[in-house]
Amino acid sequence: MAGRGRRVREVNVALLGLGVVGSGVAAFLLESSGSTSNKMGLPVVLKKVLVRDPNKPRDPAIPGSLITTDPEDVLANSDIDVVVEVMGGEEPATAYMTRALSSGKHVVTANKEVMAKHGPDLMALARGCQVNLLFEASVGGGIPIIGPLMSQLLANDVRSVRSIINGTTNYILTRMAHDNADFQQALEEAQQQGYAEADPTNDVEGIDAMYKLCILASLAFHRRVAPQDVFCQGITMLQPQDFRYADELGYAIKSLAIATQDNGRIQARVYPALLPKDHMLAKVDGVYNAVEINGDLCGQVLFHGRGAGREPTTSAVMGDLLEIVRRIAQNAPPLQALEMDPAPEIQSIDNLESRYYLRLNVADQSGVLGQIARILGEENISLAAVLQKDTNLEAQTAEIVITTHPAREASLQRSLQRVAELTVVGEVSSLLRIEE
Repeated sequence: MAGRGRRVREVNVALLGLGVVGSGVAAFLLESSGSTSNKMGLPVVLKKVLVRDPNKPRDPAIPGSLITTDPEDVLANSDIDVVVEVMGGEEPATAYMTRALSSGKHVVTANKEVMAKHGPDLMALARGCQVNLLFEASVGGGIPIIGPLMSQLLANDVRSVRSIINGTTNYILTRMAHDNADFQQALEEAQQQGYAEADPTNDVEGIDAMYKLCILASLAFHRRVAPQDVFCQGITMLQPQDFRYADELGYAIKSLAIATQDNGRIQARVYPALLPKDHMLAKVDGVYNAVEINGDLCGQVLFHGRGAGREPTTSAVMGDLLEIVRRIAQNAPPLQALEMDPAPEIQSIDNLESRYYLRLNVADQSGVLGQIARILGEENISLAAVLQKDTNLEAQTAEIVITTHPAREASLQRSLQRVAELTVVGEVSSLLRIEE
């Protein structure tokens, strides 16, 4: 095993998983071993690849002699220096990484779920075992964001992280905004293009972005933010008219992952929201991702790029792997994993102060708006703008759109429960926050 204090002739790598990303990493290691060795000063050798199904069709360039279904061929193999985990899922990935780190192996992972749920514990283990645990590929594909949060931005008191970190939902919302597609149409196209899985739940319900936000917030604030700390809302309820009305009001709709820190209190949320059209994140379209960091020293900085796919994610994995190889070649100590407050003060979404966009289906008669405004006013919620849209003469109904001045989430929710009970209100069709 490659380690400090002895001469190293080569760095041996094992892969856990050979899916889209794993195949990309394997191909890079096999095809570019010469140039990689020249850059790093040491040969980097792919020794083993752990798979679930050995009979699955694979790239013929990957020798069958490297394939194994026995995790012991990797985890108990003292010749393996670096384990690259790209299998996905919480288990057995967490157990495999724990064993690898405990046995003195360096680990590179692209696993957002594991790092969101167990990242601080694994980082503490890596620190205690004096090995590297690097995970740039877990957030943002090829966007370099984890490294800067752990090094170049470390001196900052980070106030907020605002991001678009799921390419699937961003593609769907872009289609709905620009082409008047409904949600199902846009989702089916995303699946046809390979941007969405057959089961898109983790993407469209915000779960994928929630995992990534946990990682970003924990690193940015040096406090452990877990999935249960994040308010999470998906995009399935959005309708084409929401995009038309938002555009008329001067906004774009984006699925945002936001974490803020104020005097040690952290609030983390994932939801679709209205953004002013001139906001930097409002201009991030298609499958692209972006992360905006606001720090006391750096001000606002934006990281932007392709957030998923074989090539960007392979780039991030290989960057981490080559950083470990470089440190081995120089006999350098591991990168210092950050220590985190394990029990930060988490604020509920009820404490959010925001402006709101409401779309309601109501009876087309006088006095309706007055009844709604009265209930909102009793909770100290004032109206900023009102639009009446899409009158249905036959049904004698109309759609009204309301934007509010800043209000507290809990107050808004109480008001809407009462508004929904009015006989003149058919449905509260949409509730979106407005992020300035």
